[in-house]
Amino acid sequence: MTVSPQSAASAAGKEDGGIEIIAHPLVQHKLSWLRDRTLPRADFRKVVRELSLLLAYEATRDLPLRPQELVMPDGTHLRVGQLEGRSLCVIPILRAGLGLLEGMLDLVPSACVGHVGVQRDHDTLEARVYYFNVPAHLAERRCVVLDPMLATGHSALAVLDRLKKAGAQKIVFVCLVAAPEGVHALREAHPDVRIITSALDEGLDRRGYIVPGLGDAGDRLFGT
Repeated sequence: MTVSPQSAASAAGKEDGGIEIIAHPLVQHKLSWLRDRTLPRADFRKVVRELSLLLAYEATRDLPLRPQELVMPDGTHLRVGQLEGRSLCVIPILRAGLGLLEGMLDLVPSACVGHVGVQRDHDTLEARVYYFNVPAHLAERRCVVLDPMLATGHSALAVLDRLKKAGAQKIVFVCLVAAPEGVHALREAHPDVRIITSALDEGLDRRGYIVPGLGDAGDRLFGT
């Protein structure tokens, strides 16, 4: 049976209810590779990294700039814009979110990095945070939360709740693929959080996995 995701061309370039679907041809091309079950693990990691860099560009497009004066090679002075000192914190959800981290840091190597570990009960699909280590001054930073899949939304909600308790005010959630159920859950609980993804797929199966999705992104990244 052939299954077609609803979001590739039909939702190209649109914002729908707070979710931003990045339909750039390079994004959609790389996503199609990730959907191929025969893609070797090394290539899967490489494409995830490349795709996360492209999504990072969208997640950071409205970062604030501060004026700075520099001296040009010909000796003239030029007033330019540079990122604020505490402008960005990247937070992968362990473990699968680590696959998106390097691409983000390729684009913004000066970003701070936090880590949040979430364990999901495979029977109830509920999530609990077992590890939380983030930089200080979250209220002054743009927090970009990374997870390849936004499925039920339980893991994302657990992380966003903890981040806001820690002071975070400006949060972007970046994933490779999202399901309508997860998007709805995030919009209901955290309407102020931007969601950036490369595809909005059809829904969830009985195990809570996205259909058609990518399979288990963590297993494909780490070989477990």
